[in-house]
Amino acid sequence: MCRWIAWSGAPKFLEELICAPEHSLIHQSRNAFFCKTQVNADGFGIAWYGNRQEPCIYKDVRPAWADSNLTQLAHHVSSPLFLAHIRASTGTSTNHDNCHPFSYRRWSFMHNGQVGGYENVRKKMDTMIPDHLYRHRKGATDSEALFLIALGYGLEQDPVGAMVRTVEEIEAMARAEGGLPHMRLSAAWSDGTRIFAARYASDEQAPSLYYRTFADGTLIVSEPLDEAAGCWVEVPSSTIVMVADGRVHQYPFQRQIAAE
Repeated sequence: MCRWIAWSGAPKFLEELICAPEHSLIHQSRNAFFCKTQVNADGFGIAWYGNRQEPCIYKDVRPAWADSNLTQLAHHVSSPLFLAHIRASTGTSTNHDNCHPFSYRRWSFMHNGQVGGYENVRKKMDTMIPDHLYRHRKGATDSEALFLIALGYGLEQDPVGAMVRTVEEIEAMARAEGGLPHMRLSAAWSDGTRIFAARYASDEQAPSLYYRTFADGTLIVSEPLDEAAGCWVEVPSSTIVMVADGRVHQYPFQRQIAAE
C-alpha cells in the first residue's frame, strides 16, 4: 500500500508537511502505522500548483528518505495546493512512470489501494481508456488506468460522478474475474482549486483516510501526521470529501451526488 497527503489553503513550504511533522510523509516512508506495508520505498512524487493552471510534477524511484533533491525542493517551494505520495507497489515495477501523482492538463491524481486480480483485468481496463487519452498511459499501474478512465468518463466536468462510475465498473470487472479484494481505494484528485478525496472498499477494510482543518487551510492524509488529540477527523468508508473555498464537504460514494 501507499501513503499520501494533500494540502489546500494558504501557501506553505512543502517541507512543513512532507518533512517537518513528527510522523511526516518522509517518516511514513520508513515506518507507516496505518497500513499493512510499513515501508513505502518504491518511489515518491509531488504535484504542486503555482502561477500556472497545470501542476508541476516531481517524481523519483528512490525512497523518499534517500533523495536529497526532495529535501532541497521542499525547503524552497511554497504552494497553496499540493499532493504528495510515497509508493509501496502491489505488483507493478518500480519505475518513474509508475510513481504518483499522475497528471493531465490541470488535473492531478494519486491513489492508495488495489484492484483485485489486476493482472487478469489489466487489458480490459486499458481498453476502457479513450484513444485520445491512451497516449498518456505511460506506466503500468491500475492507479494510472483508473485516472485515465475517469477522465474519459468526464472527470473534468463531473469530478465525483466520473470517479464513482469508474470505481464501480472496475470493481464489477474484478468481481467477475474473482480477484480479491475486488476494490480498495483511498485517492485524491485536484484541479488546482479544489481537492477531492475518496475512501472506499468492496469489503470492510477500506484504506485509512483523515483530514484536519487549520486556521489557514485543510490537510487530507492517509494517516495522521501527529498525535494531536481530537484534531484529526476520520473519513468514513464509502465517502467522498471535497475541499473548496476553505470548507470541507462530505458526500456518499455514489454517482447521484454532484459536487457543488
